[in-house]
Amino acid sequence: MTEYQQFTLDNGLKVVVHEDHDLPKAVVNLIYRVGSKDEAPERTGFAHLFEHLMFRGSLNVPEYDSALQRVGGANNAFTSADITNYYISLPSNQLETAFWLESDRMLGLDFSEENLEAEKSVVIEEYKQRYLNQPYGNAFLELRPLHYQVHPYQWMPIGKDISHIEEASMQDVQDFFYSFYAPNNATLVIAGDVSLEQVKQLSQKWFGEIPSRKLGKSLLPQEPAQISARTKTISGKVPFPAVYRLYHTPAYGSREFFVTDLITDLLSSGKSSLFYQNLVRGKELSPSVNAYVIPMHDPGSLAIVGQIAEGKSVAEFESGLDETIDKLFALTEEDLDRIKAKLEASYIMQQTTILNRAIGLAMSDAVGDIELVNKMVDIYQSLSLEEVKKVAKKILAPTNCSTLYYEVE
Repeated sequence: MTEYQQFTLDNGLKVVVHEDHDLPKAVVNLIYRVGSKDEAPERTGFAHLFEHLMFRGSLNVPEYDSALQRVGGANNAFTSADITNYYISLPSNQLETAFWLESDRMLGLDFSEENLEAEKSVVIEEYKQRYLNQPYGNAFLELRPLHYQVHPYQWMPIGKDISHIEEASMQDVQDFFYSFYAPNNATLVIAGDVSLEQVKQLSQKWFGEIPSRKLGKSLLPQEPAQISARTKTISGKVPFPAVYRLYHTPAYGSREFFVTDLITDLLSSGKSSLFYQNLVRGKELSPSVNAYVIPMHDPGSLAIVGQIAEGKSVAEFESGLDETIDKLFALTEEDLDRIKAKLEASYIMQQTTILNRAIGLAMSDAVGDIELVNKMVDIYQSLSLEEVKKVAKKILAPTNCSTLYYEVE
C-alpha cells in the first residue's frame, strides 16, 4: 500500500506527498498531461522535442544538469502519447534545489535559437539512428497509421516525419510550451524523506506564483471500431522476415485493460508461456515472439511481434501463431493462478523503490484515478478465467487486427 496525502495550489498544480523516512533520499516527479496525441498532424514530435528542451536551461537557470549534480542529484524523463514525465532523485536535505529547478522551467524556458537548433539536431539524429537506420526500426512508424485511422495515436512520440522537427520554428515551440507546460496541466509528486508541511511550504514558495494558463487541449477524434483485418507489407535490410500485429484494446485503467495485460503475460512471459512453448521451443517457428500492451489514456493497443526462423514461411508462422492464441481458451485455473502470482510478485518488487512509487502515483493520477496505484494487485487477483477467455475472444479477433509484414530486402 502506497500511502499519500495531496493538496492543490490556487493555480491548479496538484501536489501529492508520499512519506518514507527509511533513507535520507527524496524523489521529485513532475508529470505534464501532454504527449504526442496533443500535437497537430503537421507538427508532430514536439512533446518529445520538449523532453530535450526542458534540460537546456530556463529563465533563471542556464545549466539545469550542473546545478543538480552539485547537490548529488540525478534526473531523467520520458514521453508517451499521453504524458511527459520528469523526475529527480537527490539527498532529502537538498530537496529545495529540485523545487527551484522544476519551478523555473515551468515558469519559462531559455528559448534561444542556439538551444533550439542544438536539440533539434539531437532529436533528428535520434530519429535516424533508432527509427530509420535500425533494423525493424520503422515498423511501428508504418503500422500505427494503418491501425489508427483518425486518432492521433497514429504517430509515434518521435513524430510522424523527420521534417516536422527540422522545420520547427521558434514560434512553433513557444506556442506549444505555453499551451501545455502549466501548473494546471501537471501533478507534482514528492516522495521519500519529506514531510507534508515541508512540501506545502516549498510548493507555495516555488510554484505558487506561476500563473495558470489557457490550455491547448482539444476534443480528440474517437477511433471507430475496426470491422475488418488490415495488412501492409514493407521490406528492409533485416536479418529475418517479421510479423507485427496490433489489436485495439480498452484504455489504461479500465478493468478490461488489466485482463488484456494478463493475457499478454500468459502468451509471452517467460519460458512457461504459450508462445515460448509452442512457437519458439515446440515448432521452432521463431527465435522470439513477444506480446505486450501499449497502455494509453484513450483506447490503446496489444502488440504481437515475432521474427520468423530461417527455413520457415510467413504462412507457417501465422498458422502456428493463431493455433497458439487458440490455446488461451483451454487454460485452467492453475494456469491463471500461476500468472497472477507472477504479476503480483513483479508489481511488489517494482514498488520497493521510492522512485517507482512516485512515478506510479503520478501515472495513476494522470488517468484520473490516483488510487489505481493501490488497486492493481487486487484487480489482477480478482480476474476470472471466464473474463480472460471472453476478453481474449473479443480483443484477439482477426477483424480487430492490423498486421505489418516485414520482408527481407
